[in-house]
Amino acid sequence: MAGYKAPLRDMRYVLYDLFDGASLTALPGYEEFTADLIDPVLEEAAKICEDVLQPLNRSGDEEGCVLENGVVRTPKGFPEAYQTFREGGWTSITCDPAHGGQGLPQVVNTFIEEMICAANLSFGMYPGLSHGAYVALKQFGTEDQKARYLPALVDGTWTGTMCLTEPQCGTDLGLLRTKAVPNGEGGYKITGTKIFISAGDHDLTENILHLVLARLPDAPKGIKGISLFLVPKVLVTEEGALGDRNAVTCGALEHKMGIKASSTCVLNFDEATGWLIGEPHKGMRAMFAMMNTARLGVGVQGLGLAEASYQGAVAYARDRLQGRSPSGVKAPDKPADPLIVHPDVRRMLLTQRAIVEGGRALAAWVGLALDRQHHAGDPAARAEAGEFVALMTPVVKALLTDLGSEATNLGVQVFGGHGYIREHGMEQYIRDCRITQIYEGTNGIQALDLVGRKLPENAGRNLRRFFHPVADYIEARLDDDTLAEFVGPLAKTFVRLQQATAQVARVGMTKPAEAAAAATDYQRLLGFTALAYLWARMAELSLPKAGTAEDNDAFHSAKVATARVFMERLLPQTSGLFATIMAGGRSLEAFPDAAF
Repeated sequence: MAGYKAPLRDMRYVLYDLFDGASLTALPGYEEFTADLIDPVLEEAAKICEDVLQPLNRSGDEEGCVLENGVVRTPKGFPEAYQTFREGGWTSITCDPAHGGQGLPQVVNTFIEEMICAANLSFGMYPGLSHGAYVALKQFGTEDQKARYLPALVDGTWTGTMCLTEPQCGTDLGLLRTKAVPNGEGGYKITGTKIFISAGDHDLTENILHLVLARLPDAPKGIKGISLFLVPKVLVTEEGALGDRNAVTCGALEHKMGIKASSTCVLNFDEATGWLIGEPHKGMRAMFAMMNTARLGVGVQGLGLAEASYQGAVAYARDRLQGRSPSGVKAPDKPADPLIVHPDVRRMLLTQRAIVEGGRALAAWVGLALDRQHHAGDPAARAEAGEFVALMTPVVKALLTDLGSEATNLGVQVFGGHGYIREHGMEQYIRDCRITQIYEGTNGIQALDLVGRKLPENAGRNLRRFFHPVADYIEARLDDDTLAEFVGPLAKTFVRLQQATAQVARVGMTKPAEAAAAATDYQRLLGFTALAYLWARMAELSLPKAGTAEDNDAFHSAKVATARVFMERLLPQTSGLFATIMAGGRSLEAFPDAAF
């Protein structure tokens, strides 16, 4: 079975070397978060992921969740692991100390989330959904609601969900039918059916707080008529104690391709008691706060699974003896050479590595921007960081999950036939990763959001928050011969991105279908430009140290070598993306509907 070891060395490199993590202490409220505090947190997170969560990954997949007499049971070991997780304070890492949280930086939590998802994605779904509920309730709840519900969410005594999807509507929430009728006591009676609700019911906690989208009787049609309601599984008394069971039940568990230890529920609300969160008919504002948090988290899920698959593939390629190297025998004392010496196996492993290490840098870059958005003392700095986060949220979600799926498939391919067999654990990564490209808005929807909303938003300032640092970096180093092999390919890709952006913006004004047809390829082009920028920076950092006494573990030599792999073997695909974008959508539109 595949194992997992948290990549703490690379996480520290990204945080402290690439992004100067020491600058976190300059943000108000983060003064104490030095390396002396952050590093032990990451080390303890690694221990619980390696020792508690990862050993349950395969057994949880084999056993799955079950629905018994209206109650969902999680796999063996999950309730005990959750209590260990909760008691260790891991549900409260980035939460506000005013509600019992620890208030750590978001970028630190990004690394912790990666470790959790690599070790056991199904487990991570339970606290992950709760954090999204915490974000929405903290931002839009009343003071009474926050006092009553947030402490239990923060300490993990209760969990949370978000209930959007219905049988007749997924992305198009304007078709939503769940209704909310005032009950005359300040609350509402919620009636309807929600499907695909992650962590919708389970035996890990004594209560679950459902955030439910529904329509009031006077609601206008479409998404402008949607409100958000808090519906507890168990009602809470005025004194804060648990009271009667609410009228919300799990009608069924979905039978899924992956993440089988995460309960994905059909929830029935039969005049369940709920309370309005935020303003009437403004529920999408609150829900988007939760969804954007979740979208970044889903990108990290793809990253974590790619890392786990890479580790399993490397271990197997070192041990498995198959054939002889085309450049000559490498292990004359053995009947065959190990897989790792074969060029095509090295191609797959190094593609995985370039995806993982570049993706980790990208996730951390956005995590740090989130910290500046919420903690910078200068309002202008907060606004700029927020614009960058808005632009990059759909990119992170889509790019890291698309690449995560590619990486986990490569991991199985390295194993050959043994990768296709369940006992090695590699095929589970593919199955678990596949959902990340779908939920929280399919990756095609992310692309439409990027092109249709994020590019034109704020008079184009969102895009400038990305374009300006990349352009400045290229201009300052374009004549540096020592960096030519990294900055040169970045510069060419950046020119393609600028030209593609102009094309998408131009056609989008008069032919929105043309822009929509280019959206997915544009999103990937922007994402690969971001990765190229980060790989160039990492190469610049590691080049002076590679091969020196300081590089006794060959970390920096490997970093430079992986940067070359990215620039030479992955980045060239941007030429094809550019050609596809510029070709437009005529061939898609021209195909006759009747011929499908």
